[in-house]
Amino acid sequence: MTRFTAVLLFTLIALSPAYGEPIVAHKVTTERVNYEGRDAIRVVESDVSTDEDKIAVFPGSNLKNGTISGYVSGNVRKDAGPQARGFAGIAFRIDPDVSSFEAVYLRPANARAEDQLRRNHSMQYISHPDFPWHRLRRETPGKYESYADMVPGDWIHYRLEIKGTSARLYLNEASQPVLIINDLKLGERSGQVGLWIGPGTEAHFSGINITPK
Repeated sequence: MTRFTAVLLFTLIALSPAYGEPIVAHKVTTERVNYEGRDAIRVVESDVSTDEDKIAVFPGSNLKNGTISGYVSGNVRKDAGPQARGFAGIAFRIDPDVSSFEAVYLRPANARAEDQLRRNHSMQYISHPDFPWHRLRRETPGKYESYADMVPGDWIHYRLEIKGTSARLYLNEASQPVLIINDLKLGERSGQVGLWIGPGTEAHFSGINITPK
């Protein structure tokens, strides 16, 4: 099988990606919708007792190295608390029981804030469960976060390239990454891919492609 025919197209139709298996919702609810002109999956949290393990998992999406791309939109729900930022992104190398995973996500509501420090937190890498955002920010400020312009509720083209213990995030088809991680905390391992959201978020995902390498 060539690297081209190995592309897994999770086109988000009827909540049934590759292999005819439905998305597995972990502390979230999902539904198929048309959002801003795209066939999409809407993801919102169903369990508000925790913050960082809310994922809609693609069964059979085992990935070690490769590229995950598609369109992501994150917005703050009307009933959200003041700390909500529209957190939405992709989780990868997910354990079967969702007890550990890596994720790179966006905070669209930070991108045009009048506070520069808040702008600098427009995207984030985390590794669940040992390296949540607050630990990484406290111990290595600025290393796992960055800035890019975005608007809550708008579609953002998202491309994450994963190789070994490194990952690079590209937004809106730019030629240069907006975030580089050179020390993925879970090491070089395989795992499933999923749609990740944070608290107070209404997220939409469309045309998610997973390309193993």
